[in-house]
Amino acid sequence: MGSPIDHTANHSYPAAAVHAAFVDPQYWHTRLAEVGGPGAAVDRIEQGDGTIDLDLQQAIPAEHLPSAVTSIRPGDLVIHRHESWGPLSGDRAEGRFSAGVDGMPGKVEGTLTIAGDGDASTVIVEGSVEVKIPFLGSKIEAMIVDQLVALFEAERTFTERWLKGDFRA
Repeated sequence: MGSPIDHTANHSYPAAAVHAAFVDPQYWHTRLAEVGGPGAAVDRIEQGDGTIDLDLQQAIPAEHLPSAVTSIRPGDLVIHRHESWGPLSGDRAEGRFSAGVDGMPGKVEGTLTIAGDGDASTVIVEGSVEVKIPFLGSKIEAMIVDQLVALFEAERTFTERWLKGDFRA
């Protein structure tokens, strides 16, 4: 069944501005450099007319992981993440995400929505984390959800700074 992911990120910019960032390859390269963790990289980007489909690699250092995780899988947790965004329609855009971890029997997946409200917008993340390890799966799922929420908040802060112009030459 898995553990749910429900996160809402409020932005002080309209949906069109947030969406424009999300479909800009430079945004992703800069975002991973700023908040992606050690070894973070954009592995693949396909950009269309107001759309993007990309594969990312991120890692959580072993020293930041609970012993329940490192006893099963020693070393850094390497995460392969996929994200895609469809076109903006009015003040709304939809996307999908998924992620997996090297050496772990589990998955993360869900939907993304940008919803505009005048000069502000919200990014809604809904999904689930499922780790298929007897007795420890739910504990690891809870840890992953906590890590994801912290990451989503760091990404929200980065996006606000990007839209403000902090990373432009």
